[in-house]
Amino acid sequence: MAVATTDTALGSHRPRIRPVRGARTLRELGITVVVVMAVLLWVGPSLYRQDLVFLAAMYGLVALGMYVPFVLAGSLSMAYSAYAAIGAYAVALVAKHTDWSMWWGWIAGAVLSALVALVLGLVTQRLSGFYLAAVTLLFSLAFKYWIIDARSITGGAGGITRIPPISVFGWEPPGHALVAAAVVFVCAIAVLVDRLRKSVWGITLQASRESEDAVRAAGVKPAHLRMVALAIGAAIAAFGGSLFVGSVQAVTPETLTLNLVFLAIFMPIIGGRGTAWGAPLGAVVVVVVTLNMPGYQGSGELLLALAVLLIIIVAPGGLIGYAQWCWARLRAAMGANRGNSAGQGGAR
Repeated sequence: MAVATTDTALGSHRPRIRPVRGARTLRELGITVVVVMAVLLWVGPSLYRQDLVFLAAMYGLVALGMYVPFVLAGSLSMAYSAYAAIGAYAVALVAKHTDWSMWWGWIAGAVLSALVALVLGLVTQRLSGFYLAAVTLLFSLAFKYWIIDARSITGGAGGITRIPPISVFGWEPPGHALVAAAVVFVCAIAVLVDRLRKSVWGITLQASRESEDAVRAAGVKPAHLRMVALAIGAAIAAFGGSLFVGSVQAVTPETLTLNLVFLAIFMPIIGGRGTAWGAPLGAVVVVVVTLNMPGYQGSGELLLALAVLLIIIVAPGGLIGYAQWCWARLRAAMGANRGNSAGQGGAR
């Protein structure tokens, strides 16, 4: 009898879980569709705006890559410009010097970036804070100068140009199709990272950031968690470099510099660290403020610095966190008004 009751209880819960998962999937799909349509309407026939979308997509992927080890694990690595460059040069070399499809370059760049991140993580696993940031920063600088010196492989300071355009089974998509595909790809990565954040692994990773001893007592090694986080983040950043090179069809050592890493640090802060969607939203804000602010003729970096300062003071949870706070206040006010109306009606 107890077994039947348990089975009945378990069965009663199953239909409740599936609608929640289905509603979450529909919500994510709806957000993606709305974002794609809004971007396509904004781009229109402008080639310049298409380039801005590709740049924002690359920024968003690098920021999502940094989100996993930085926001979730609390490990600040400054090597993400190198990971993005690995992805970019992998696509350029495969497309330019082999008969393979350039998509193999995407895979090779992600795998190689993950391996480099693992090796760098093993070397720096005893470092944290300033020392970790300093060592990984030096690695990024060394990697950039290696690209300049390795002329036979990377083309030196001139880089690799005239890269064949993106093709799918011989078909070259038009600009609007590439824009839509780039936005969908970023949204898909954001969904995966956000679900990873909410998974058991993600929760354990965040717990290791707060208390390594507690996680270690549960039989999990925090160092292993951080290694996996670094590899995942590096692979996502490599996708960012691959996407950008596929759109502009060229790459140089100055394409992906340390400035990208410094900007990517602030993107989740701008958008909101409480969700992975804050990283691509912050990337959009960065591109708009620095490169496409209508009527503003001053320094975009200065305006971005002021915007970040304002967001940190007014909305520490980022734009998404502030929007959620406003929505909660609005619902509370509407609930209070309904309660007052019901009370007055009862009194009458």
